[in-house]
Amino acid sequence: MPELPEVEIVKQSLEKTVKLKKIKQVLIKNKNLRFKIKKNITKELKNEKILNVKRKSKYLIFYLTKSKYLIIHFGMSGTLHLVKKNKKNTNTNLSFYSEKNLPKKHNHVEIIFDKFRLIYNDPRRFGFIILLLSNQKFLNFFKKLGLEPLDIGFNYKYLKNKIFYRQKNIKNILLDQSIVSGLGNIYVNEILNYSKVNPKKYGFKLLPNEIKLIVKYSKVVIKKAIIKGGSSIRNFKNSKGQKGSYQNEFRVYDRNEKECINKYCKGIIKRIFITNRSTFFCEKCQK
Repeated sequence: MPELPEVEIVKQSLEKTVKLKKIKQVLIKNKNLRFKIKKNITKELKNEKILNVKRKSKYLIFYLTKSKYLIIHFGMSGTLHLVKKNKKNTNTNLSFYSEKNLPKKHNHVEIIFDKFRLIYNDPRRFGFIILLLSNQKFLNFFKKLGLEPLDIGFNYKYLKNKIFYRQKNIKNILLDQSIVSGLGNIYVNEILNYSKVNPKKYGFKLLPNEIKLIVKYSKVVIKKAIIKGGSSIRNFKNSKGQKGSYQNEFRVYDRNEKECINKYCKGIIKRIFITNRSTFFCEKCQK
């Protein structure tokens, strides 16, 4: 699943391409995504101008006129492809977690502009596309999300208050989008290794310094991942067809039975499952 850095890369690329462009037409080829696409979306989006492209947590947001908002969540396998309007199958200018060529199957939605088409492809159909028709509905949609790691308010006090009495392990706490939004399995594994905190440790047992380190490295890891263009797992690419490179920085994720790279550690990375998710950590420095 694309996490905050990968969706941010999508946003940055689309911002350069579709901002201030007018939607000519929307074609729904399969409405049965995670949530069924409503019938009114084609009518509501026709001739709409995209005023801005933003990201919140793992959601991509198109700001439209008259307080309309088009929300895209990629789920497990959702991708976007930008192709020249009159070419059926060519190299895509925009390719995220996909091949460089436009896939032949699972193209569920086409947003048609004057000179290009934006195509949503999703083999597993866990993603969704919804249209919100008022500022209040927009606010309500996101009101349960916690702060993102890069938010100014995401600090020691915030995290301590959120986790202090939680009877949950720290890994599941950080994956809870109502506490910290935007983090997923990859980056939580990395953050906890940097912080030298065992992923099985319960929130209420964390020491003050451990909470401070988690806050610090949440910011460090996410910033670095964005700079590196995200993590290229399952063929993730940016708008220039280039792979992200943060996977080359992984300290624990997908490094089962390899030596820990923390200085002076020499421990071995282990893989366990927490709530059915692969969890990688060093038993020696993450006690």
